[in-house]
Amino acid sequence: MSEFYKKIVGEKCYLSPISLEDIPKYTNWLNDLEVTISTTLYSRIIDMESENEALIELKKGYNFAVRLIQTNELIGSIGLNDLDLLHRNAELGILIGSKNHWHQGYGQEAVNLLLDFTFNLLNFKNVYLKVMEYNTPAIGLYEKIGFKEAGRLRKAHGINGKRYDILFMDILAEEFSSVYVGEIMKNRFGDEKK
Repeated sequence: MSEFYKKIVGEKCYLSPISLEDIPKYTNWLNDLEVTISTTLYSRIIDMESENEALIELKKGYNFAVRLIQTNELIGSIGLNDLDLLHRNAELGILIGSKNHWHQGYGQEAVNLLLDFTFNLLNFKNVYLKVMEYNTPAIGLYEKIGFKEAGRLRKAHGINGKRYDILFMDILAEEFSSVYVGEIMKNRFGDEKK
C-alpha cells in the first residue's frame, strides 16, 4: 500500500499528489455516466491505458487527488488547467467520483483548499471555471465559496435533445479568505495577513 502525502489539509479531506496506483478507480469513475454527466468527459471512452497517459500528464501540473483524512480513501480529483503564468490566472476542475461522498461538503472543502494553494502559495490573481447551467447544485456550491458569474456561452452545450448555456464563474484572490495557509503562517510565525 502506498504512502499518501498531505500537501494541503482540511478538516475532512486533504489534497495529495496523484498516484498511478489509483488508475482503476479513476477509469471506473470516468466511465460512469452518473459521475461524468456534469462534466465534458461524459462522451469519452476511457480505458486503463488512456487514463494512465492522462494521469501522467496531470502529475506534471497542479493536480491533486482528494483523499479522506480518516482513511486516506481516494474520493476524487481537483486541479488547475490552462495556467496563464503571465497574468496569473487558471481554470479550476474538480470531480468527486465517489458517489458515496456526494453532498457531504467534500467538494466545497477541496475547492477551498485548492484556492488557498493557488492564491496564497502560487500567488495567482484569478481562478475561473466552467459549469453547465443544468448543474444547479455545483453553481450553488461555487456561489457559496465566493465565485461570481463572469459570463456565459448561450446554448453552447447540447445533451439529451436540449441546449444549455455554459456559465463561466470566477473568484479573485482578494475575494478569498485563507482556510489553511493563513493558519500555518499565523501558528508558525505569528504572521497576520496584511
